[in-house]
Amino acid sequence: MRIAVGGIHIECSTYNPVLNKEKDFRVVRGGELTAAPYFAFLKDYDAEFLPTIHARAIAGGPVARGTYEKFKSEFLERLKPLLPLDGLYLAMHGAMYVEGMEDAEGDWITAARDLVGPDCTVSASYDLHGNVTQRIIDALDMYSTYRTAPHIDVEETMRRAVTMLVKSLTTGVKPTLLWAPIPVVLPGERTSTVDEPAKSLYALMPEIDAIEGVWDASLMVGYVWADEPRATAAAIMTGTDRAVLEREAKRVAKAYWDAREQFVFGCETGSIEECVDKAIASKTAPVVLAESGDNPTGGGVGDRAEVLARLIARGATGVVFAGIADKPATDACYAAGVGTELELSIGASLDAINSKPIEAKVKVKFLHETADLADRQAVVVIDDVELVLSAKRRPYHNILDFTRLGLDPHKAKIIVVKSGYLSPELAPIANPNLMALSPGVVDQFVERLECARRKRPIYPFDKDFSYEPQVFLSARSKDR
Repeated sequence: MRIAVGGIHIECSTYNPVLNKEKDFRVVRGGELTAAPYFAFLKDYDAEFLPTIHARAIAGGPVARGTYEKFKSEFLERLKPLLPLDGLYLAMHGAMYVEGMEDAEGDWITAARDLVGPDCTVSASYDLHGNVTQRIIDALDMYSTYRTAPHIDVEETMRRAVTMLVKSLTTGVKPTLLWAPIPVVLPGERTSTVDEPAKSLYALMPEIDAIEGVWDASLMVGYVWADEPRATAAAIMTGTDRAVLEREAKRVAKAYWDAREQFVFGCETGSIEECVDKAIASKTAPVVLAESGDNPTGGGVGDRAEVLARLIARGATGVVFAGIADKPATDACYAAGVGTELELSIGASLDAINSKPIEAKVKVKFLHETADLADRQAVVVIDDVELVLSAKRRPYHNILDFTRLGLDPHKAKIIVVKSGYLSPELAPIANPNLMALSPGVVDQFVERLECARRKRPIYPFDKDFSYEPQVFLSARSKDR
């Protein structure tokens, strides 16, 4: 069987003014795609996988329209010569926003469907923080999404999507796909599957998978920082018994709705001032302080300096701060060299509208050796704060992100990361974990976000309304 593979993977905050362009994506094409670690699992299937293009970027602002159209055109151009196909697997995220466009994934997926034709079976995998529409469901035959946040089941989810596709092509069975939108949209930090009630809700998914007539049960949290009509939670079912699928979709949707007020942050939260003061006063270490409103992996800009300013003002000691995206400041450190002292303007290099820089005298301690100018990272010292400056927006989620820069997070008194919930590597060393509900384009206090285009009513922006699940069938399933 001949199965094409491709997709585009990014989540975009509509509140973020910094556009994502071609340079911000990591792109694999042709043979690079199937050789990439991300798709290495495909070799385990008895099928011929035909690569097209896959573009992936960390979360951020909207994708520039020209960049999106270029990627989409290349995807379709690479897909066309492969026809006719038995199947198509699309590895997506689901929360892409393209300037001037509604439902970007819907545009990508329907364009693919129009090209491959009605006889080709199409499967997609999504991030649980993606947003779904009827247009997307209508173009697919099967669907699967992550069941963990933080995401530790990426490959497992991709395997579920491909396994269903291969199963359908091998047996000739065309599954039914349906969904039930849920008028709730919450931040990932309040819906982490490490904590209740999400932990128990997502534990239902494999149990439902085991029911006769069900191939896959998916529960979408949605992406709250997209001010667009499609941003919502959803229960999505793939299988062969329509009655069972409808029953389970309604059950999951109602369970999520009923639990809506139980979703809380899994760690202690507070303002920047409160969290910095608690971190300084802590008798245990390392305190891991997450600056949630500027989290680049949630769609934040990554260049705000308010937390840094507060730490300096309070005379905090033993601090490792990773990091602030500021290319001019980073380049100035490389030009000056290790051991040099210089005055720097730090922060607000990407978004001068919503954030403000600070002025500080720094000493350059470490420069990351790299030929890639975009990968430049400098460690500077301000009083007793070791600050990482980076030439591009990037997260610091893994221990290696620190040690490769000569930093030891285990020995720090306070570690600051621009993050929401902590990564699987940082969470175990947090003693304790504090989350600053800081301002930014991925503000965790979502009720104060502007809502110009969001479909209403929807919780938590609206509280006083009722809901009963409704199930909507895929257009392709109606023909079966």
